[in-house]
Amino acid sequence: MTAVSVVIPTYNRAGLVCRAITSVLLQGFRDCEILVVDDGSTDSTRERLTHFGARVRVLVHHENRGVSAARNTGIRASCGAWIAFLDSDDYWLPGKLSAQMDFFRSHPGAVACQTQEHWIRRGKRVNPMKKHLKPSGDIFEPSLKLCLVSPSAVAVRQSLLDEVGLFDESLPACEDYDLWLRVSCRYPIHLIDRALVVKEGGAPDQLSATVEGLDRFRILAMTKLVRSGILNQRQISKTLEELSIKCRIYGTGCIKRGKPKEGERYLDLPKEVEEELRGGP
Repeated sequence: MTAVSVVIPTYNRAGLVCRAITSVLLQGFRDCEILVVDDGSTDSTRERLTHFGARVRVLVHHENRGVSAARNTGIRASCGAWIAFLDSDDYWLPGKLSAQMDFFRSHPGAVACQTQEHWIRRGKRVNPMKKHLKPSGDIFEPSLKLCLVSPSAVAVRQSLLDEVGLFDESLPACEDYDLWLRVSCRYPIHLIDRALVVKEGGAPDQLSATVEGLDRFRILAMTKLVRSGILNQRQISKTLEELSIKCRIYGTGCIKRGKPKEGERYLDLPKEVEEELRGGP
């Protein structure tokens, strides 16, 4: 069995995905496979990927299905005991995979770890705000406010995804927030305190730039989690506390943008969440 499967979803990023792939090929850790999922690209992505030959397995969606579906396709096709994700607009620095595999060897009970990262916004290096600083270990409660796990920085045991499930393809955004809550309510997510990933942002095609009102998807994720029955009492209490805050923030935003008319729905939210947004039943 391959040690690590690297899953790279991409859509119309022909140049950037080649950079991402190259950063994996330049890793010192060799016992890995690279799976690139072309999620219905209409640019030269397919042609550019052929240049890597047998070093890369290319999986193709003939229509764009979204990043969750692309990652899930890669996961299902993978052969590795461990899964590492890399978004096509990010890239790894040398030693990233080796550092994580060394960590797992020295911590045999661990199922997930991530590294620190450098942030680039519109070509300039920026520092994360305090709220974005990554904790290590039991990160469930701080992760309720915002996603504190970066897909390009994390590696997980394959069997963990068999247990908690894959990315939720019904969520057009915050799919990573949803998955890492399902993981962190069960297991620690450890941090290697070294910046071994370069994460680029600010592009107009990124989900955070194209999807309005991200809190509505966080609301859906938390509601689903509470209903799942896997949380302990403290986790339920903290989740409901944050859910109430996000409902009011999102509800205020809905009112500013124009409250739905009688009979209209808030993005098919659960009934009790809609009632919270409307101010009661």
